[in-house]
Amino acid sequence: MTDPAAGGLLARFAAARQDLGRSSTAARIADLLREQITNGELRPGERLPEEELCKAAKVSRNTLREAFRLLAHERLLVHEFNRGVFVNKLTADDLVDLFHVRRILECEGVRHAGGAAPGAIAALDAAVADGERAAARDDWRGVGTANIRFHQGLAALCGSPRVDEMMRHLLAELRLVFDVMGSPREFHEPYLARNRELTTILQRGEFAIAERELRMYLDDAERQIAGRYREREQAAG
Repeated sequence: MTDPAAGGLLARFAAARQDLGRSSTAARIADLLREQITNGELRPGERLPEEELCKAAKVSRNTLREAFRLLAHERLLVHEFNRGVFVNKLTADDLVDLFHVRRILECEGVRHAGGAAPGAIAALDAAVADGERAAARDDWRGVGTANIRFHQGLAALCGSPRVDEMMRHLLAELRLVFDVMGSPREFHEPYLARNRELTTILQRGEFAIAERELRMYLDDAERQIAGRYREREQAAG
């Protein structure tokens, strides 16, 4: 005999059957938009053209709006009444919170790097090398993307799929924060050498030193970006 509670669950699933495919598609659309934000292809304040996106992806308006809702929940998009959907502009308070969480996740990864999966530190080296090659091409947006991959790799040293997922969302927000810096080269160039140095320390197995260096690195980056936020506020003021 069917458990009444289980029967209710099955009934709800049956009622939602038509929505399951749509939700799956919406999640894939959200993944694509998140990736474009993370790569710097969608910038803060940019309006997302709903009709054109529906046609390009061959999805319904409801499916696209579900994807928008998913990304709004992640603070990547905002809906403005009678104006449309826009890429979010993060605040100075958002910056502080992002760096607080980064310290928790990235420093934890570095602290336990000795037990990381084989190839995890090599992946950091690959991300650094990608950034160096992008800099040689004068592709500073590409340097920013490689930097994002580097920091995702630091958290990946935790060996936790949940941490990996948190970092994917966190770093998409971080890319929106980077936009406040104006010149990508001016901001990212000094960190290329620091990424290389940190990777070298990890390769030597000096994990306590690496954690100390990473904390200083994140402190410096937060101060630098916070300074630019203050400059903008004063200019607007």
